[in-house]
Amino acid sequence: MIAVQYHKGVSRFLATRYLGRYWESICTSPLGTTRLVDLPEPPLPSAEWVRMRPALSGICGSDLATVAARGSTYFAPFTSCPFVLGHEVVGEIVETGPAVRDLVAGDRVVLEPPLHCRVRGIEDRCAECRAGRHAQCRNVTRGCISAGVQTGFCRDTGGGWSSSFVAHELQLHRMPSALADEEAVLIEPFSCCLQAAAGAAPTSEQTLLVVGCGTIGVFTIAALKELRPNATVIAVAKYPHQKDWAKRLGADRVLQAGRGLFEELAALVGAELFHPELSKPIFSGGVDVCFDCVGSGASIDDCLRFASCRGKVVLVGMPGIPKGVDWTSIWYKELQVVGSYTSTSQTFRRSIEMVNGLAPRLQGVAGARFPLDQYSDALRCARHSGKAGVLKTVFEPTV
Repeated sequence: MIAVQYHKGVSRFLATRYLGRYWESICTSPLGTTRLVDLPEPPLPSAEWVRMRPALSGICGSDLATVAARGSTYFAPFTSCPFVLGHEVVGEIVETGPAVRDLVAGDRVVLEPPLHCRVRGIEDRCAECRAGRHAQCRNVTRGCISAGVQTGFCRDTGGGWSSSFVAHELQLHRMPSALADEEAVLIEPFSCCLQAAAGAAPTSEQTLLVVGCGTIGVFTIAALKELRPNATVIAVAKYPHQKDWAKRLGADRVLQAGRGLFEELAALVGAELFHPELSKPIFSGGVDVCFDCVGSGASIDDCLRFASCRGKVVLVGMPGIPKGVDWTSIWYKELQVVGSYTSTSQTFRRSIEMVNGLAPRLQGVAGARFPLDQYSDALRCARHSGKAGVLKTVFEPTV
């Protein structure tokens, strides 16, 4: 099978991380982390697993951070290399193990990626799995497959950036017949945003701010409006197409990122602006809940400044290694700063219903498609999606 595979080694990692200006050429060169390979199909790890043929597979921020060696090494012990990337996947089942009960060859399904206790064949489930928090499973290095927090980061499962991979039946959900692949591939990232939105427990009276309007930002807007239609949602966007998508998915106001943002937002929410000598402005007052959907040091720092006293900051975008964050606001304003990582199975199933209902407004989100043999162009498009006018870049692995 053809696949885009990630190889880790100290020399490759350092070459990719520290030759940033040559990102596009380094990542996909013999010196880099990623290459197109021809591999044997992975075997079914147990009788409860199936083989899938991906129809579409998305490229997300965590994939780009991995390929470019820009993310934290925090997850290194929880992965097994080399692995085939791709965890945002819709496709067709082509083979089922003898113990699979509810799925058959030909079913069109979407992948829920966490590789938790039951997927790994571990009967004595960990405390997180018993509580339904599969994404935080304690046993991601044990069981019938190699280490990996998710499909797409595990040597034995393969991933969606290929013509074939394997998944446990518990990871797969049938798609509504009317939901096109172009929208179905958005369910996994949407579920992450729904998890963040629901976890913040917003009320209809609150003012909610979403900083960053890439895929994660606009899906957070959509999720908030589905949960609390009467809440005021303000968005901060960098590019014209992001502004359009933010409005399309429910933002009440969309502000331009960059120069003048602090002044415009302060006036809009009735906050008073103060100017320290050697740093960015600070707010007295602000928004009730601020969702950081960028994951940079600068965006996190801004969100801490935008939040009102005893407000909440939710980190939705996957951070690299944020620098330049002034934590004084957390202490002084007694902020709640919470992270949000992927979703629960309950949230994932709810996302299928929501995406199915939102499908007419989501048409065009997956705006750039590439076959696997153009993976270098696909990664370049995803990395520069703002300038390219694209929200989501996807692979068509079987083209």
